[in-house]
This record gives sequence, C-alpha cells and structure tokens, in this order.
Amino acid sequence: MPAENVLLLPGMMCDERLWSHQIAAIDVPVYVADMSQSDNLAEMAAQVLAAAPSSFAMAGLSMGGLLAFEIWRQAPQRVTHLALLDTNAHPDAPDRRSIRFEQIEAAASGKLRELAIESLKPMYLAEKNRDDDAILGTVLDMALELGPDVFERQSLAVMNRPDSVPTLSSITCPTVVICGREDAICPVRFHELMASEIPGADLVVIDDCGHLSSMEEPEIVTRELLRLFAK
Repeated sequence: MPAENVLLLPGMMCDERLWSHQIAAIDVPVYVADMSQSDNLAEMAAQVLAAAPSSFAMAGLSMGGLLAFEIWRQAPQRVTHLALLDTNAHPDAPDRRSIRFEQIEAAASGKLRELAIESLKPMYLAEKNRDDDAILGTVLDMALELGPDVFERQSLAVMNRPDSVPTLSSITCPTVVICGREDAICPVRFHELMASEIPGADLVVIDDCGHLSSMEEPEIVTRELLRLFAK
C-alpha cells in the first residue's frame, strides 16, 4: 500500500533543510525527526517513535540511517517503507573513537565552524559540488545552529552504535538503498551489502554525487523516494 505518512531522519548536524526538495514533493504528511536530544540511538529512537504517527514510511540519510535501523528494531510493525541513504550498517571503527573525542573537544572549545569547513568539501561532497555555495552554506548553517552540545551528543550516539548488519535480513518492508558513487564516508560497497542482505531491496547508485545525496542530486533522490512510497 502507498505510504500515508513519511518520517525523515536527517544526518548528523543536519535538520529538515537536508530534505527540502523531498519535503516539497511528497504529497502526504511529512514528519522530520528531532535527533538532537539524546546521546544514544536507543533512547533517540524511542523519542522519535513517541512523536511519530502510528505507521510511516521512513527515510534516513547517514546518521539518519543508523537511527532507522534502531527504529526498525524497536517498532518494525510501524514501518511501511524504508529508504537508506548514504549510510552504514557496521559499528563505528575502533580507530574513530579517539578522532571523535578530539572533535568533541574542539567543538566545545569554539571550533565547530572550523571542523565543519575542514571536513565539508573533501569528505561530504562530490568533486563537482565542492564549490557549490548554496549546499556549503546550508550545511554550515545547520551545523552552527545545532551547536556543540548537539555535536557531542550525536558523536557519542554514532560512536556507540550497535552492529546493524544482523538486522538487515529482518527488514521485510519495501526498501531502497541509495548512495552517491563518490561518497567517501559511506562507500558504495556498504550499500551493496545492505541491498544484498535486505530481502527484495533495490540499489540506486548516483553518479557525480557524494555523501549528501538528497542535496547534491535532489531530483534523483526525490524520484526514487516517490517511487518507493507508491508501492
């Protein structure tokens, strides 16, 4: 059955602006999760579920995908459709812990802007989008408005996430896995694994696109989400 409600889960240090193009095109009620209040995914999922409609199609990008796995584990019967974008079913790599703690300390000491700018172009965007002022400005605005406290909470939630690979085979709703071919944070092979393990999942790899597919190639992402939600 077609989706009657849509729940969108933003990436780390992002808000509804990550999904602007998609929100404008979706013709059923859209809810954007508040992922700023907790430092662990289990509690975050419970908070989102408490505010969400009784059933919903769900799309999560990056950290939003991590949260989507946790929402599925807690309330699979409420999820009608699932889109996983530029995300990762694996637990955080051990060598990332020290880096994340350094970043938390830097953000707390007033260097969130520098952190965002330093990582944004080389890590998050496809080569052709690295001088796109509209994308860069929006991403920086979202990060600075959420601020260092949210950065710390979300960093801890990402760092301590469980392994979601065993969850994949349990996902039974219509699912699409979408990623940018130039995603340096969550490479294509992560998405190939997810699509192969989730029964019946479709895989969409977008050329000339990095980690922020919903902003870098919004028309393609919107088209794929609408196709999924119509099932």
